[in-house]
Amino acid sequence: MDKSKKIEPFESELFGSWIEVGGRVVADSICDRIELLVAGYLVRIGTDVSGWITLFQDPEDGRYWQRTFPHGDWQGGGPPLLTVLTEEEARERYPHLFR
Repeated sequence: MDKSKKIEPFESELFGSWIEVGGRVVADSICDRIELLVAGYLVRIGTDVSGWITLFQDPEDGRYWQRTFPHGDWQGGGPPLLTVLTEEEARERYPHLFR
């Protein structure tokens, strides 16, 4: 498997950015990597009640990952942020997914 489609054990946060290229604002390579991970590698567990924050699990090491869009005032919430959560944090933030 392509390494860009997996998460390394030392990684705990992937923060995408928007950059200007040729007068246009586009997603950077980290945004692209996050999209690849959530579309084809990480297992989607569910969302929070708003539907904007999503919990995933790494099928290889079992770690939980939360995707957020921390720039709520930007179009579509801005670029994504993928952050590792402990199991305890995941259970606290998503109790409805662990019943």
